[in-house]
Amino acid sequence: MTGRLEGRVALISGAGSVGPGWGNGRAMAVRFAEEGARIFAVDREPERLVETVSRIEALGGEVVTQIADVIDSVAVAGMVAACVKRFGRIDVLVNNVGGSASGGPVEMSEDVWDAQVDSNLKSVFLACKHVLPVMERQFEADGRGGSIINIASASGIRWTGSAQVAYAATKAGVIQLSRVVAVQYAGKNIRVNSVVPGQLHTPMVEYRLAGQRTGGDVSKILEQRQSRIPLPFMGDGRDTANAALFLASDEARFVTGTEIVVDGGMTVKSG
Repeated sequence: MTGRLEGRVALISGAGSVGPGWGNGRAMAVRFAEEGARIFAVDREPERLVETVSRIEALGGEVVTQIADVIDSVAVAGMVAACVKRFGRIDVLVNNVGGSASGGPVEMSEDVWDAQVDSNLKSVFLACKHVLPVMERQFEADGRGGSIINIASASGIRWTGSAQVAYAATKAGVIQLSRVVAVQYAGKNIRVNSVVPGQLHTPMVEYRLAGQRTGGDVSKILEQRQSRIPLPFMGDGRDTANAALFLASDEARFVTGTEIVVDGGMTVKSG
């Protein structure tokens, strides 16, 4: 029995993680490799990719890494060219770079706003800009096109417990960008969708958010996040990965311009 992504090439940005465990990018890279994909793993920090690579190699999978800052158009063009040179094509693009910053319009500096727009939204725009022509050529050659999966956030569709205006606005932008590009390129068999994770337990919660919001108290921030989730447990990056796997696979061949929300029911919970 072959894997659901057997023989396909997946370029995943943000494929590392700030610490051990299942961040979204690492989980998607490993899950896709489990299903037969060849992985082109991109991150800004090489040490973040070490565990990702070791997990894929332990499966007997194929993974190539590249260090790139995906808010730099030249760097993005370079990573796309490197992936095509190595594997000959790009069947799946996953845009998984971004992060949050606290504050509303009054207290947030313009520099922070601009940095959030670059990291969360421009990164998606640039990757699409450089990968779409590759997928168009694939459609002309063999009709296969490709699948683009953009990782948004529940903050892009509802209030999630704190003012983070730039993060919320840019993640909403990711969702709408995905919808527009999906319709524009549907005729080329290029599907574009978003995964919308909610309050997951990823390494970023322990290594970054706890320090920012609860004075380093991991238990407290996990309790706060769990209180917003109707299900009695908190998901992690593997839940994001399974949603993305569906969208990357032929099982989603008629799915484009939409979102899969992965949040344990949080976005439909009142209050």
